[in-house]
Amino acid sequence: MAEKLTPREKGFSEWYVDLVQKAKLADYSDVKGCMVIRPNGYALWENIQRVMDKMFKDTGVKNAYFPLLIPESYLKKEAEHVEGFNPQLAVVTHAGGQKLEEPLVIRPTSETIINRSFSKWIQSYRDLPLLVNQWANVMRWEMRTRLFLRTTEFLWQEGHTCHETEADAEERTLQMLEVYRTFAEDYMAMPVLPGRKSESEKFAGALRTYSIEAMMQDKKALQAGTSHNLGQNFAKAFDTTFQGRDGRVHHVWQTSWGSSTRLIGGLILTHSDDSGLIVPPKIAATHVVIIPIVGKATDVEKTQVMEKSHALAADLRKAGLGVVVDDDESKGPGFKYNEHELIGTCLRIELGPKDLAKGSCVMVRRDLRQKEFVPLDEAAAKAQVMLDQMQKDLFQKAKDFRDSHTFEVNSYEELKAKAEDGFLLAHWDGDPKTEARIKEETGLTTRCRPFSLKQEPGKCVMTGNPSQGRIVFSKAY
Repeated sequence: MAEKLTPREKGFSEWYVDLVQKAKLADYSDVKGCMVIRPNGYALWENIQRVMDKMFKDTGVKNAYFPLLIPESYLKKEAEHVEGFNPQLAVVTHAGGQKLEEPLVIRPTSETIINRSFSKWIQSYRDLPLLVNQWANVMRWEMRTRLFLRTTEFLWQEGHTCHETEADAEERTLQMLEVYRTFAEDYMAMPVLPGRKSESEKFAGALRTYSIEAMMQDKKALQAGTSHNLGQNFAKAFDTTFQGRDGRVHHVWQTSWGSSTRLIGGLILTHSDDSGLIVPPKIAATHVVIIPIVGKATDVEKTQVMEKSHALAADLRKAGLGVVVDDDESKGPGFKYNEHELIGTCLRIELGPKDLAKGSCVMVRRDLRQKEFVPLDEAAAKAQVMLDQMQKDLFQKAKDFRDSHTFEVNSYEELKAKAEDGFLLAHWDGDPKTEARIKEETGLTTRCRPFSLKQEPGKCVMTGNPSQGRIVFSKAY
């Protein structure tokens, strides 16, 4: 039998690590804090990349690539930025057997080195907007790591844009946040709350930071994507200017936005169960496994079953589905069922001589694990219908879970009592000191002020001071 996972109820964290390793998504590296992404995990990242990349390009963004190493002096040009990242920096001081004249930082993010290029590329308003993205790796030295969710090195995309006006930059910032929301909900089947981060939670060096926040099955929040209005902070630090329509020189207005392999962790924590990985069909690498049942079949029956299995696979592939015919005779059907449930194959089709004689097959959706008998000549069409429904059901199940664990709280005692219960909508006076006290005493952090949440004045749950509206508090990854 395929390996069993620690049940979620016995240890949610252990279940997660078990699943990542036993489903062959990732493994630990000999380099502390880093991970090896295995083919099963990387296939998910490739599909995330493929979909997102098109969504970015549909908004006019083009891909580029910038150096991994950044002169240390670049980071020091923007004071808030370097202060925010300083504890996480990895610095190269020697190369080629010699000490470097200036240390080089392994990129934690690329605003500084990209601005150096922007300052050379932009002269006039005719060069704007400038819209680029890069798919890359970054390094942020982490003391406590968890596969996919928080590692020292991770893969991501980072978009960087330059604009003539603050309004243009704000529009782009919100446009890219909407791209992330659309991807999370329509492809990952992961409901999210888009909104603005607090001042203390914003990106170091930004004017404003927006995020999409998702709820995992343990009721903790996961920040699944961020979009930042950088204002002119980096433009002024690197003298990124343009001659405007009025003939005068102006600093550009900028944005940056990013998402990472953390999304794979979010996918696991949103949908999977004690039997293994569950993947929304729209980003799955393998949609269907066909398992021939030929243990006691005659040679003629075996040949017929195998021929029909491969013919059905061909029909499914024509529909654009990823299909595997698992004809490994060293494993029994039960082992194969468990194995494909563990690695998250969306749909299982069982086909044996008796099924063939009836002109039917057995189809099993990964999330429901219920057998359905389907005529063979309808199997290809039925598979697509089942996958489409699975995509919708996964989103609705996750949304229902989030909604049932979202509460308005109106006192500090209630906030503390419900600290483990999910998303808590509470009045907060906007003071970072209050925010820090709440975090220290409860472990709760502000996630975002959701756009969808109607804002009405009230009183802060901790201080009783005036509050402009409610914000989401939650424990988080």
